Amino acid sequence: MQIKSVEKFHQQHTNETEQHLKNLQAIAMQRGNTFKGLMNTVKYASLGQISHALYVAGGEYRRNM
Repeated sequence: MQIKSVEKFHQQHTNETEQHLKNLQAIAMQRGNTFKGLMNTVKYASLGQISHALYVAGGEYRRNM
């Protein structure tokens, strides 16, 4: 049921998703307010899409040990 829900969400926001993800990536790369960007992007993109976009923008996070 959840998979169908996410697929429906993707279909509903197909036109807006890419632009919102690009805006979020730009904010992250400029070290801007990513929280504000995230709050706007979650209306149009799923967690998986957002995670992938941020990974592409900044790479994998690794803690210093």
